[in-house]
Amino acid sequence: MAAGFTLSMYPFVHIAKYQGEDRWSDELVEKPHATPAEEAAMPADALAELQAKRNSFPELPLVNYTTQYGMGCFEGLKAFPQPDGSLKLFRPGRNAARFARSMEGLMMPVFPEKLFTAAMQRTVAANARIGFAPSYDPAWEKTGFVDGHAVYIRPFTYSEPGIGLGLSASPWVVTVTTPVGSYFDPDGNAKAITTDRVRATPGGTGWIKCDANYVIPTLVKKAANRQGYMEAIFLDSQSGSYVEEGSSCNIFFRLEDDTLVTPALEDTVLPGINRMSVIQLAESMGVTVEERRITITEVLDRAVETFVTGTAAGVSYIESITHQGRTSVFNGGKMGELTTELLYTLKGIQYGAREDRFGWMEPVEV
Repeated sequence: MAAGFTLSMYPFVHIAKYQGEDRWSDELVEKPHATPAEEAAMPADALAELQAKRNSFPELPLVNYTTQYGMGCFEGLKAFPQPDGSLKLFRPGRNAARFARSMEGLMMPVFPEKLFTAAMQRTVAANARIGFAPSYDPAWEKTGFVDGHAVYIRPFTYSEPGIGLGLSASPWVVTVTTPVGSYFDPDGNAKAITTDRVRATPGGTGWIKCDANYVIPTLVKKAANRQGYMEAIFLDSQSGSYVEEGSSCNIFFRLEDDTLVTPALEDTVLPGINRMSVIQLAESMGVTVEERRITITEVLDRAVETFVTGTAAGVSYIESITHQGRTSVFNGGKMGELTTELLYTLKGIQYGAREDRFGWMEPVEV
C-alpha cells in the first residue's frame, strides 16, 4: 500500500440524513466490490473502474451549499489493527464531540455523538467482516509504527440542493473508509518553512474542521514541497510573529529548559485529538507542558526539538525550520528523545503494543 492517503474506498459506506425534529436516518450501503484478493489481482483500469463506482453517490445533489461554497465539515479518525487480530478505534468520542461542534459552528443540525460513534463502529466492522482491513505486522514495532497501516475513517457533511448563499438545514453525513499508511515519508526530509499566507483570522472558522479551511494549507504545503520542504508553518494573521499550526497539523516545541510548548487553543487553532493526547502523555511522563503563544523568534532561538501531531501525521519530527532566510536545525536534524518517546508511546497504545492506561481505545465488534 502506498504511503499516506489513497482513494481505495472500502465497500461499505454509512449514510445518515437529517429528518427534522432531531431525527436522523441510519443506513449502511454496500457498494460494488470483489474480494480483497480478487481486487488486488485486477488490472489497473478494471480496479479504477470499480473504485469509481464505489465513489459514486447519485442520490446526493451536485449543486449545493457544500460544492458551491465549502459549507461543510468533516472528521478524520483511525481504526488500528491489534496483535490479537482485532481492530480498535482511537478516541472516537472526541471526534464525535468535535464534529458536533463543527456542525454547530456552521449552523447545521448536529449529528448526535452516539450516532456518530455507532456509525464509525458499524462501517469499520462491516468492511472487516468481508476482509477489508489491515492485519497487524510485528515488524512495525521496530520503527515505532511509523510505517504501520490502519483504517482511515472519513465522516463528512453534504448539504441539500442550493445555489444561493444559504445554510444547510437538512444535511447528509456520509462515512467512508480507506486504507492508510504513513502520511509523512519516514525516509524523506523533515524540513519546514514558514509562510506569510494566512490560514485563519480571529473571529473566523479556524477552530472548525470545515472544508474551506483546507484550501490555503493545501496551496502552501504544495508550494513548500516544491521548494524542498516537507511542511509549511503558519504564523498569526495580525502580527506575523506567533506560531499557530503546521499546514495540516498542530505543532510542539521542546525548549532548552525541557518545557514542552504548543500554541494555545485560540479560535484560529484547530483542537487536535492527537494534540490533546500528546499533552496528556507528556504530563504523565513528568514533562511540563505549556499551552501559550510562542513567537517564531523564540522557537528559532530556544527550541531543541520540534514535532507536529495529527490523525494523519501521528507524531512526526521536524528537523529544521526556515523563517525569512534564517534556519534553525533541531537536535542535529535527528528525531529527539522526547519526540521518540511520545511517538513510540502513542503509536504503541494505538496498535496495542503498549498498555492503554488512559482508556483511549475502543474495540470494534466484528
